[in-house]
Amino acid sequence: MAEREIPEQYLSGYAEILAEVSATGRRLTRDELASRRALGELAAEAGHGLRALVSAHLTTARTAWPRTPGSAGDALAAVHQAVDAFAEGYERAQLLAVRQEEAARREFIDDLLYGRSDLGRLAERAERFGLRLSHAHAVAVAQGPDAYDEGAPVPRQVERALIARFGDRSVLLTTKDGRLLCIAPGNQDEVLTYFAKQAHAATDGGRVAIGRPQPGPGGVVHSYEEALNALELADRLGLDEPVLHAADLLVYPVLTRDRQAMADLVVVTLGPLTTARGGAQPLLDTLTAYFDSGCVAAEAARRLTLSVRALTYRLERIRKLTGANPADPAHRYMLQTAVIGARLLDWPAQEI
Repeated sequence: MAEREIPEQYLSGYAEILAEVSATGRRLTRDELASRRALGELAAEAGHGLRALVSAHLTTARTAWPRTPGSAGDALAAVHQAVDAFAEGYERAQLLAVRQEEAARREFIDDLLYGRSDLGRLAERAERFGLRLSHAHAVAVAQGPDAYDEGAPVPRQVERALIARFGDRSVLLTTKDGRLLCIAPGNQDEVLTYFAKQAHAATDGGRVAIGRPQPGPGGVVHSYEEALNALELADRLGLDEPVLHAADLLVYPVLTRDRQAMADLVVVTLGPLTTARGGAQPLLDTLTAYFDSGCVAAEAARRLTLSVRALTYRLERIRKLTGANPADPAHRYMLQTAVIGARLLDWPAQEI
């Protein structure tokens, strides 16, 4: 693609400076260097390429510099000074533009995820970043051992992988509170699945949660909150899956919607375990492993590094203390629901 012709205004005074330098052999003055920097900034703001601008300076120097013996050294020094100052101004303008763009992007992300802006105005701003908020969107959140900022190696690595795989798919990759976020159209599951794979690898085994697709301008924040809640649930429940789908965890918010009722169930059902030698925690861990293993005693014993006989003894102890038999389907649902409630409420570590 051909470079645009460089307007003369960005070379203003350049030939005159060269003529003055050729006549005196002096270096450029402070004011002359400042004028070159200012023109460099203006050229960058106008969108001209630096390569074409430098080429225009060299062409002017070749044309304007007098062909007199011994002037070559002065010419090179003057051109070097002028082009260097011009490029400095150009780079300074570009850096300022990048920082302004980053600030605008960060402000947009904050407003989008916290719903702090007028939805109509938010939708207009979203188009600048490739999002159409009239459509449904889903959000994936990746959390690793470290906090990640935009521009850091991990986000850049994940972004490069997404661009290489999908190109421009109206996908926004960003960071928030040290986590990686991927916002994608709700009908493009493959994008978030691939993001989860790349983020899991890039964050050294970090965990990723994917919210459900939600419609409208407020859909992004709803999906984002679902993903955050999924990460929090995974921590409370000790889930070890690397990728969590909020749709698969909907039962847990339902169970905890009435916190007092759940607390009562935990205390009434599992409270007697606190009288056991060693407290309730070992027996609660036994129930957790037993239910997580599909009520298979051998597998539960393996997870707890116990013998099957020791596990069976613990289950019998639980039956005697609570009056409920974990192996009896009639009692199992109540016990398992109480165990889930205990994990969500961090009982018995926290008094409820």
